[in-house]
Amino acid sequence: MDGDARKPRNHAENSENRRAARDEAPHDARSHPAGSSSSNIVSAVGDVTYRWTLKDDRIEWGDGVELLLGVANAQRIVTGRGFGSLCVSQKGSNRYETVTQTRENDDGAGVRYEIEYQVMDEYGGLRWMEDRGRWFADADGNPEVAIGVLRAIDQRRVREDHLLRLSTYDELTGLLNRIRLKEALGDVVVHAQNAKSASAFLLLAVDNLALINDSYGFDVGDEVVIGVGQRLRGLARRVDAVGRYSGNKFGVVLKHCSQERLIAVTERLLASVRDQVISTSRGPVAMTMSAGCVSLPAHGQTVEAALAHAEEALMAAKQMHRDSYVIYTPSREREKTRRRNLSIADELVAALNDRRICLAYQPIVSSITGEVALYECLIRLVQEDGSICAAGNFVPIAEKLGLIGLLDYRVMELAMETLRARPDIRLSLNVSGRTTSDRMWLDTLVAQLRADRSLAERLIVEITETVAIHDIVESADFVSQLKELGCQVAIDDFGAGYTSFRNLRALDVDMVKIDGSFVQNLVSSQDNQFFVKTLVDLAHNFNLPIIAEWVGNDEEVAMLRDFGVEYLQGFYLGEPVMALPRAEEKSAARA
Repeated sequence: MDGDARKPRNHAENSENRRAARDEAPHDARSHPAGSSSSNIVSAVGDVTYRWTLKDDRIEWGDGVELLLGVANAQRIVTGRGFGSLCVSQKGSNRYETVTQTRENDDGAGVRYEIEYQVMDEYGGLRWMEDRGRWFADADGNPEVAIGVLRAIDQRRVREDHLLRLSTYDELTGLLNRIRLKEALGDVVVHAQNAKSASAFLLLAVDNLALINDSYGFDVGDEVVIGVGQRLRGLARRVDAVGRYSGNKFGVVLKHCSQERLIAVTERLLASVRDQVISTSRGPVAMTMSAGCVSLPAHGQTVEAALAHAEEALMAAKQMHRDSYVIYTPSREREKTRRRNLSIADELVAALNDRRICLAYQPIVSSITGEVALYECLIRLVQEDGSICAAGNFVPIAEKLGLIGLLDYRVMELAMETLRARPDIRLSLNVSGRTTSDRMWLDTLVAQLRADRSLAERLIVEITETVAIHDIVESADFVSQLKELGCQVAIDDFGAGYTSFRNLRALDVDMVKIDGSFVQNLVSSQDNQFFVKTLVDLAHNFNLPIIAEWVGNDEEVAMLRDFGVEYLQGFYLGEPVMALPRAEEKSAARA
């Protein structure tokens, strides 16, 4: 657009408007309230007014400009050129370009502008300024005079820069944060697809950071994370992106990286952490890392796919041993398993929402009388076609995908409903390792039992031995709180975790269930017979009654009774049923 196209249509009328606006504007920009010094004004509000006449390039400044800009002599900046010599700005962010190269028209009220830039003071320091004002046109519609206010905004810029840094960089390590790392990965994925050039992504995790936190403290753990981040950043090229993905995980985006180079880079990064200790305030700490690697775009055509495959490869590396790496390779069987797991997870969530999770009840009988002493609650899933899905088909997947806690909540609710409806029975229910540390689950149970204390006397909570001995202190606390409510607690799969006398005493449980693998083939296996006898002696040492599960025939019943086992459970003695027999049915069966 040429200069004529910017001229106002009604030239005479707009000239009068511009003249009136300039007359109303303060020609003496140095006028201030009486009794206020320039230093007081600048320190109070940080503003200095100015009037810039473009024709002769003269600037009239208000009081305090020397203090605001850090210049000893204001004569240095009485022209636009002189002031421009102080400005540190990029194209389009200084006052001269903003006013003279505008495409806007002055309709008589002036044209508003607002820009930010830095000026360099006479001491070599940089100061951020906000420049706000209006320019007014001459009779030809060209900028004639600009009147505005200069304000110091250093503190605001510091805050903004801090917020920008927080949104871009990890606060602890100074590396890219998770969001920016994913953006960098997305850019490289697109570049690799368009340029048909191989790139790569590494997901690295500090091995045993939890152990370091426990041994040295979280402050040292943070120092280790910082040190590892510095090592990775120091070895990366300028075109690579390095960020902190999560607590102990780092991501490295490698641009232009073949698979051969990927192996070399990964080995070098792992060696940089392994071969040299990290100095901390508590002394040197030896570290190793594990890594999952993905070639792009071959095995990661989206950010989500690249991250998922890197996580999968990292998990495989951790399962090998410390200081290992795995390069992702596709597997049809693995993809089939993953799709099946996701399908089951979706079905589980739908079943929970539709109230299609229910209980089956397996009887536990007295080894002496053969009468039912209690029932174990076994979780079942009713599929949409009405068929029943046993726990083994979905519980392991629920544990892997973090859904087991929801199932434990539902089982507890159903068990409470059954106890209320059937005051003539006792129930036992299993809880997962996750639930033993879930305070909300325990609080929910407390709320249920406080409403009816008699329920607790007929409830046994089973925790597996391997979970119990994993954290004896936490498990003992869980057991103690259940017993305070009036419940009994049993150790399930007794013998699988090799519980010692000391651990059994610390847990203070009420009952033990011998792991079924030792009961199976009991009659024909002398090893199993010896082991079961040992477990029975250990439990009886603490006056604990014993349940043997997976009992399969009369010979096993007789042998376990002779060993001193009080209760028996197995399909031979009673299969799980979806509906409990009524009290009169139980009496008739005994008769």
